[in-house]
Amino acid sequence: MIATFGPEGPLRCSGLPVVRYDAQSLSKELGKAFRLVDWTIEHHETPAGATQQFLHALFAAK
Repeated sequence: MIATFGPEGPLRCSGLPVVRYDAQSLSKELGKAFRLVDWTIEHHETPAGATQQFLHALFAAK
């Protein structure tokens, strides 16, 4: 299980640039050794009241 910023997530976190993924781009990043099993998008509200998009993806070794 991997959680990361989704494709519409923030561009920066704590002042640092981030990489955003959709399920297909994260699968490509992991390579052929892993198979995407399932994924979901979550919209998380921060303590400051902003909304951030996260991707949760489940992979299995091939």
